[in-house]
Amino acid sequence: DGVGWDNVRSYWDNDFKNRKIIQGFMKDPLLGSKRLASMPDRITNTINVVGSDLPVCRPTVINMYDGDLSTLPLWWSAWEKFMFDTPLTIQSKDGSFTEPPYKMLQPIKKAKYPDITEEEEKVSLPLQTMCGAIFDAILVHMMNTVSSPDVWQSLKKTMVENLNRQKVPHTLDILENVYGSSDIITLQEVSGSLIEQARNRPLGQRFWIVAPGSMDAVRDQNSVILLAKETFPAGPSAEITSLVESSFEPGVTVPVAKGDILAITATDRDGIPFVVASFHGDTNGLATKPVLSAIMKGMASDSSLVTHKLVFGLDANTYEKAKPGKQQDVLEWGQHYVSYDLTSCWGDVPNPANYTTFNSRTYLQPQLNKACKKTDKRANGDVNPKDFILFGKGDFKVVHTWKDNTGEKSYIEDMAFPTLNFPSDHGILATIVEPIAPTSNA
Repeated sequence: DGVGWDNVRSYWDNDFKNRKIIQGFMKDPLLGSKRLASMPDRITNTINVVGSDLPVCRPTVINMYDGDLSTLPLWWSAWEKFMFDTPLTIQSKDGSFTEPPYKMLQPIKKAKYPDITEEEEKVSLPLQTMCGAIFDAILVHMMNTVSSPDVWQSLKKTMVENLNRQKVPHTLDILENVYGSSDIITLQEVSGSLIEQARNRPLGQRFWIVAPGSMDAVRDQNSVILLAKETFPAGPSAEITSLVESSFEPGVTVPVAKGDILAITATDRDGIPFVVASFHGDTNGLATKPVLSAIMKGMASDSSLVTHKLVFGLDANTYEKAKPGKQQDVLEWGQHYVSYDLTSCWGDVPNPANYTTFNSRTYLQPQLNKACKKTDKRANGDVNPKDFILFGKGDFKVVHTWKDNTGEKSYIEDMAFPTLNFPSDHGILATIVEPIAPTSNA
């Protein structure tokens, strides 16, 4: 009751139940671009709950779920109970709330995912629930067909321990031990668990760890800023994210979600005021230009901010070879930030072949439009120049910039990541800048 099955029964009867599971579902690129399988996975895959150090996981092949998936009936019994009959308590910025996972799902908006039809948008909640169940069922069936349960489930446990359970501790180790001397760190797609653990480690003694006032507790992916306490002794002055979001062009729908943007003010030990921003762009990078424009517009509209220096770290999700009208071209992005008299750690004209991602997806994940064979991982993977640090062209000049996909201040080109030693699918981007002395008019 309340799921809305009647609204999507025709989709099942007239379409999905007649599809071949591989060609018709797993390899359907439109299903991927509509996010009908990946959106429910994003919300319910791994849920951090109040009162537990370990998250609760949806019964599926592709997460840390440690229950028995050796048969479809065993899987379905566990899946149905998890989705509809297991209330979970989640901590948000304003307190906690309790509801079963299916009620945590969010509508899929055509404005952000244009391939979804208007009719599908209206029933996107029950439709994605159904597609998520189909996806998980196929994975269980597939794994038990190509391998025996005792083999693949044992292998899964080994991978989970190295790639999942240790991801947050490993990330924090790198930040503390390799980048702990930084003045400013901006992070994207950060879980509430990482924020809490960071504050309870030496990192929290060294940095002000700033999360959005309106955190995304359901998607659990938030932009975060770390300010060195030695450099910014008074900490953050104010959050101005709402000013940025209110500065979007009227009538224009910008594909951003709660938690994607964080913008704050802070004053350093020399009395210099800063606006520091962190942003995670949408998959296609179409929000990247509007968000920068909104930051600049917001700063210009507030007289108290006009003297602030901007430092903006972001996952721009820009592309070397963008699909016109569907993805953000990296060179066009460069022209955009230069138009605001900004430059980047890569200069005014970014090199389209200066990649900060190299990852490809198997079919054991829900964004099916991004899946490819191992032999095609370089050609069809996500190998793009996506990450930037922006600042005023007249404020700072670059001393040294580097990228890192090892956790050791080095970057191995043509190496797919994350790896067992490096937990992120984006390289770390670091830059050392020095202030430009103001010119005298005398």
